[in-house]
Amino acid sequence: MSPSEPESQDSLPLPTLRGTQVYLRPAERGDIDAFVRWFADAEVTQFLATIAPFSAAMEERWFEQMLEAQGKRSFHFVICLRSDDRAIGTVGFHEVDFENGNAAFGISIGEKDAWNHGHGTDALNTICDFGFGTLRLERIWLDVYAGNARARRSYEKAGFSQEGTLRAAHFMRGEFVDVLRMSLLRDEWKALPRPKSWELP
Repeated sequence: MSPSEPESQDSLPLPTLRGTQVYLRPAERGDIDAFVRWFADAEVTQFLATIAPFSAAMEERWFEQMLEAQGKRSFHFVICLRSDDRAIGTVGFHEVDFENGNAAFGISIGEKDAWNHGHGTDALNTICDFGFGTLRLERIWLDVYAGNARARRSYEKAGFSQEGTLRAAHFMRGEFVDVLRMSLLRDEWKALPRPKSWELP
């Protein structure tokens, strides 16, 4: 068994994770309406590698697939503000490979009034603590469009480094664009000069 592989292949229960500004709770079927609204907004989806807008039926199908894989090969959370419990977005791991200790990361802040307040970085830090501390991952990786400067700054602030460029890897708004592959390793996460989420008051 790999040192990063859970002792059981059964689905793992998803906890509620607490950050400094936000907390992450497991996604529920009742979140579908919010997801539909978020992903129908062109500003929210402009840098997502997905087909949008989503209909309620499409979201229902996605949720069913997500719930089936939840706690096994994917871990999806809803980002909520600690101040008022408002749901503002979603964050999670997919393509989780326990054998090799790798997982892909994705995040979207759907409430635009929550942009540029550090909530995304806080959610990223919190789920990375879960990934390395609880799931015992060795590497968390993500893809980001080269032109998405705001997201790149957030990822770099959280300790991620660019591994390389996937040239002309995605067709977006009539042109092929570059995609950057970024990652954070366990040793790099350990060395970050910030308290881990379980050390927060």
